[in-house]
Amino acid sequence: MIKLTKETFSQFSKIPRLNLINSCMGYKSANLIATKSADGISNVAVFSSVTHLGSDPALLGFILRPNTIPRDTYTNLKETGFLSVNAISENMISAAHQTSASYPATISEFEMTDLEEEYLDDFEIPFVKGSPVRLLCRYVNEYPIVENNTIHIIASIEAIYYDAILDREDKWLQLDKVNVVAINGLDGYALPQLLKRFEYARVNQEVKEKL
Repeated sequence: MIKLTKETFSQFSKIPRLNLINSCMGYKSANLIATKSADGISNVAVFSSVTHLGSDPALLGFILRPNTIPRDTYTNLKETGFLSVNAISENMISAAHQTSASYPATISEFEMTDLEEEYLDDFEIPFVKGSPVRLLCRYVNEYPIVENNTIHIIASIEAIYYDAILDREDKWLQLDKVNVVAINGLDGYALPQLLKRFEYARVNQEVKEKL
């Protein structure tokens, strides 16, 4: 087994260090966050930091990198207060990854990729057409992370849209049915496969599988 201390990997050049630190903690969620500016320009960008924060109230969070350069997602979110979070399926990964390019704020990534924007129930925020799970979210709060000058955005889930094939009696969504992908590091896209699902774990009781 290879051992790398902080003193060692801190000496790596930028790209190897980014690759190592971003991949060593395992798979991350893969989502496209879509917003719209006050001027009506749609923006969509790939994020690997969207995480569940709570179910009641339904909250999620994601990390924005330092605002040392313009961040269209942040600007649009502050202007309108809303965003959509869209799961990435296998057939979307090339277009989704292209949204990580630094387009000017005046150019929509929807125009520069094969992704299509779609509007649901008269909401003015775009969703990504074809995404199997789509969330309408409202900005709630933000917390600066002083250690690296990033921002933790907190958003409430206002509406959930998902493909009918995912619907189950207990409302658990089996994402591998629609080939939702995960991100390995910064630029690796993986296709997870469900192995097992378990009953709620209780002390002194045998673990039981379910599906």
